[in-house]
Amino acid sequence: MNDEADRFAPVPVLRAALTCRCPRCGEGPLFAGLLAVRPACPVCGLDLSGQDAGDGPAVFVIFFLGLIVVGLAAWVELRFAPSIWVHMALWTPLIVGGAIAMLRPLKAALIALQYRHRILHPPPAA
Repeated sequence: MNDEADRFAPVPVLRAALTCRCPRCGEGPLFAGLLAVRPACPVCGLDLSGQDAGDGPAVFVIFFLGLIVVGLAAWVELRFAPSIWVHMALWTPLIVGGAIAMLRPLKAALIALQYRHRILHPPPAA
């Protein structure tokens, strides 16, 4: 793996995360669908079948988005005291849209960190 990694300039984790690109070459798209990771990079051939982001991206989304929404909801409640339907109309689209927007980059960041720390291995043979 060191020989392959030496052929490519290091891709910053933040860049790989925000662009959702391959953590080795920074060019190939990381996802085949909304959250489905490609089995391999179409540009450099990096085997991505061993990636295991697990529930990490969802946990980070819950923490970050929860902090934002709860803070804003509390501020709106204390400042304007609206009806409950106003809260539902305000926060439901923000939660759904924010979760979708945050999941891909956070999953890409965890995969890039796995690659950076050399723990991106192929799955064990069954």
